[in-house]
Amino acid sequence: MKNIHDDLVRVFESKTALKVLCGIGIMLVALLIFYAGVNVGFHKASFGRAWGENYERNFGFGPDHPLLGTDNFPNANGAIGKIIKIELPTIIVQDKDNTEKVVLLGNDTKIEKAMTSIQQSDLSVNDFVVVIGSPNDQGQIEAKFIRVMPLGMPVPPTQMPAPIQQ
Repeated sequence: MKNIHDDLVRVFESKTALKVLCGIGIMLVALLIFYAGVNVGFHKASFGRAWGENYERNFGFGPDHPLLGTDNFPNANGAIGKIIKIELPTIIVQDKDNTEKVVLLGNDTKIEKAMTSIQQSDLSVNDFVVVIGSPNDQGQIEAKFIRVMPLGMPVPPTQMPAPIQQ
């Protein structure tokens, strides 16, 4: 036993063995980094592919309605329609299927009209908005992003304003 122990000590004390062990260690670290890069790249590519395949469905675009599709927007996480009531920090949006959605605005809610950021106080009744957020336990949408659509945008038939009575 003592001979085997002495032989092992001599092997590990030699400079050649130290160089070989360092080389193997460096190779293992390089392989681990490569493996991590492949996994990260695979997951990013998978997400990008799935996001691209579902872009139209997720953002309300479709072949029948190129900008505001009829059944394509994920209603659990957003709304498309006009604002019918404002009591900040809450707004009520009449969704495309004529349901009323309660939208909660937070301090971190980003609101844009065209390419300009606006404040919550700049929202007004009858503004046509696209809301993206996440549902809460009370059935409300906690808004992360609201885009106020400019006048002249195509509006789905369920969102057509009533004719003005004179």
